[in-house]
Amino acid sequence: MDTIQEKSLDQLTKLIQSQECADLVVAWQTKLTSLKAIAPEEGGDGEMLKAAWIKEELARFNLSTVDFYAKDSRVSAGVRPNLIAQIKGDLPKTLWIFGHMDVVGVGDLAAWKHDPFIVQKNGDWLSGRGVEDNQQAIVSMLILAWAMDKCQIRPHLSLGLTFMADEENGSRFGLEYILDQASDYFKKDDIYLVPDFGSPDGSKIQIAEKSVLWIKVEVIGQQCHASTPAKGKNAFLAAAKLITHLDQNLATLFPQKNDLFDPNISTITVTKHLANVSGVNIVPGREVFYLDCRILPEVTSTDAFTLITNLLDAYANKLGVSLKCEIVHHHKASFVDAENPTIPSLKKAIKKIYNVEPKLIGVGGGTVAAQLRERGLPAFVWSCIENSCHQPNEHSSIRATIKDSLVFANLLFDI
Repeated sequence: MDTIQEKSLDQLTKLIQSQECADLVVAWQTKLTSLKAIAPEEGGDGEMLKAAWIKEELARFNLSTVDFYAKDSRVSAGVRPNLIAQIKGDLPKTLWIFGHMDVVGVGDLAAWKHDPFIVQKNGDWLSGRGVEDNQQAIVSMLILAWAMDKCQIRPHLSLGLTFMADEENGSRFGLEYILDQASDYFKKDDIYLVPDFGSPDGSKIQIAEKSVLWIKVEVIGQQCHASTPAKGKNAFLAAAKLITHLDQNLATLFPQKNDLFDPNISTITVTKHLANVSGVNIVPGREVFYLDCRILPEVTSTDAFTLITNLLDAYANKLGVSLKCEIVHHHKASFVDAENPTIPSLKKAIKKIYNVEPKLIGVGGGTVAAQLRERGLPAFVWSCIENSCHQPNEHSSIRATIKDSLVFANLLFDI
């Protein structure tokens, strides 16, 4: 890094570490949390209010946005908003940072200590729905844009800030839409950082994700009166036996291990379960449950589905019931080459700011990095977070939000 770059980075660092910046983190998190950005799948009205506010803030920093609105008749605006802001640097190569605007619902409201949409501050911690997932990333991105404008600094690399809709429900109206509409923006030799996973000490860089496979399993038996159970085929009981059989044979189905991941095996988890009969005295003839499968990259999703359904079908025949299995959601496994030239610079920036030795890991999935990697764009996932996302009393560190922004700044001026 030459003298001009060093001076620019020093100037940015001092401003980002200031009390003014810390106060902005609280103010921005408070505002963002109040702008409920819940998807229509969970009864919400989408991200338009949050996107409009972000767009106004970026304009204050002399940044305009290119807007990509995906049509969605389920929300009052009729569209789901996506924004891209860019700052041209000395080099055409771009550091892209991605933050998603949507948040999940509150879940069990009784488990919250306060109104989820009114931020509570306790020392370094802010609590509220979305403050970590993914508003910490959004605020860190805004800090960088604010500081660069205030210092009137031109970055070494170009900077691209992408604010997305619909991440929590598959990104069809979010990053997938952006990539379809704006593929010319993204070059294979650009740098792609997704601050949507991390560790409390900031040491973990995610370079790989297992494939995500959601399977709907319908068990079909024969309904009858509960006083004469032998006249029917209890689909509920059969489902329980099928689930147990699958769990007992998981290691046989998927013996592969990969120590990049924790856990280092493929996993199959029984999750959603639909209501069956209306009365206690009815033997159910139909049972529906869902499997959330996280499959190591060593096994294709197609092969995994075949292995799982063949095992279930064979056992269902023994139980005298029939099955219908279908894939309801799917993401391919994805990874970045561990020798990618961005890794040393990212590790250097993290070590400088967090004083830790970064390590490369894989996760069960899934982030939008998978969509980027599917298109040949090497995306890294990193931030310093507590992993309280989707939980009651979700929380985020002011200090980590600021430090994450400093990591972004060091990447801009180091590579």
